[in-house]
Amino acid sequence: MRIEIRAGREGVTLHRGAGTWALDGTADAISPELASHLDAGLRFMHVSRPVRELDAAELTDARFAEFGLDPPSNVVRLTAADGTTATVNFGAFNPPRTSQYVRLAGAATIYLMPRHVGTEWQVAGDMARRLRAQAETSLASGGTSLLLPVSIAQVWAVEIVFAGKLTRFERDGAGNWFLHVGRHSHVGNTNVHVADPAKARVIAGALQAFDQSAIEARIAQRTDETALERFGLALPPLIVLLYGRDSSTELARLEIGAVSEGFDRYARLAPDGDVVTVAEFEVRRLTDLLKAVGTGS
Repeated sequence: MRIEIRAGREGVTLHRGAGTWALDGTADAISPELASHLDAGLRFMHVSRPVRELDAAELTDARFAEFGLDPPSNVVRLTAADGTTATVNFGAFNPPRTSQYVRLAGAATIYLMPRHVGTEWQVAGDMARRLRAQAETSLASGGTSLLLPVSIAQVWAVEIVFAGKLTRFERDGAGNWFLHVGRHSHVGNTNVHVADPAKARVIAGALQAFDQSAIEARIAQRTDETALERFGLALPPLIVLLYGRDSSTELARLEIGAVSEGFDRYARLAPDGDVVTVAEFEVRRLTDLLKAVGTGS
């Protein structure tokens, strides 16, 4: 089976053989995290039911643009082993942003589907493009890859555990970051969180910079408990959890441990990631963020 995921002009293709997924042009299996999102996307397409259907009588050419389908925001093209294909176009969200307009290429019907269906493919596409770009950069320059497996653009909540405290950042309805505390600002009587503009800029700046954090060196593959203790990762002093929209399952869990001999910090993507090192200033960026918004000790 082959899957092409395209957002605008950016596309990536993956194939599955012998039960594992790989990027086209490579034989190496992709990360378990990306594979799980591909499998979830396929499953959602099979089991999710539309909230509403708009048939040909309700549609005109002008309305395709209205529904965000001319052009679509994301396209997923599926090719089965027997060569049959299906192309799914994802468009705009409905006004409450709970559902998304979707159309099968060549069909005269538009479906309003639950938002999580398209979100799963958006995350999978982001992870796949990020993985491909890292592979290309590493091959061309001998450099190392990015620390995070997914872009901050796809993340809607971040939890940082540091010094015995858990701090949670979330996005509001407009996509701006805010500190999630016991009390919130609301619009009128609606239960909608509203970001403080000044703090939103500070949080966004720190997280966007962290998005580009690079791995300094790869130290060890899957390690036992004794090795984790040596790297300060058995009880890591700092943990970062990234969540997608509408999901309580983390996109990634990053654990940061002790200072290495080169004054970097040991880190890994739990539970099965390699032990790597990351620059100390990348870690300090997060602890400085906690201090800047009043939660750091």
